[in-house]
Amino acid sequence: MEILQQYFTDFTPQQLQQFAALKNLYAEWNEKINVISRKDMDNFYEHHVLHSLTIATQFEFTKDMQVMDLGCGGGFPGIPLAIFFPDVHFHMVDSINKKLKVVEGVAAATGLKNVTVQHSRAEEIKNRKFDTVISRAVAPLKDLWLWSKPLIKKNKMAGEAPNGLICLKGGDLTQEIFESGCKPHVWQVQQIFAAPFFEQKYLLYIKV
Repeated sequence: MEILQQYFTDFTPQQLQQFAALKNLYAEWNEKINVISRKDMDNFYEHHVLHSLTIATQFEFTKDMQVMDLGCGGGFPGIPLAIFFPDVHFHMVDSINKKLKVVEGVAAATGLKNVTVQHSRAEEIKNRKFDTVISRAVAPLKDLWLWSKPLIKKNKMAGEAPNGLICLKGGDLTQEIFESGCKPHVWQVQQIFAAPFFEQKYLLYIKV
């Protein structure tokens, strides 16, 4: 928890309580449905929560925005961002239903009212559009953009609010970005959070 407060100083008491509850909740769920490696649980706040909050350091999600977490797994980056932005709606989508049970359980236990889940592949969603799609370590950028683009509504009056695809990725992305045909804005996470874990980790944004 302390590592979060090194970088964020304006959490409300409710947010502090919600973030503090996450580790035990995920530890309990992990006994039933493995969504985080045991080794990673030792560094839970740095490797999962803080990493997810990279997005909050660069983007301001505004009230009533609709955000989809594509391939949310056990709830990252969506759950930490739902705590950070309580007035924004997060729709958590994954093709593996048991992972969504973890998301629902954690959201209920922390009192998050701004989270919904859907058991689906992104390319099967036909009846909804979102302001922004977020994703962490799910698929190559080319595929992420192919799946995301039809789901993002173009907000001509969005102002500073993000309107596109935001994803967290790692490793050498040169070839992956080239193959995607996209020109994302790229941030090095280690320049935001100065911990060795974030070396070769990146935040990407493709605006629609």
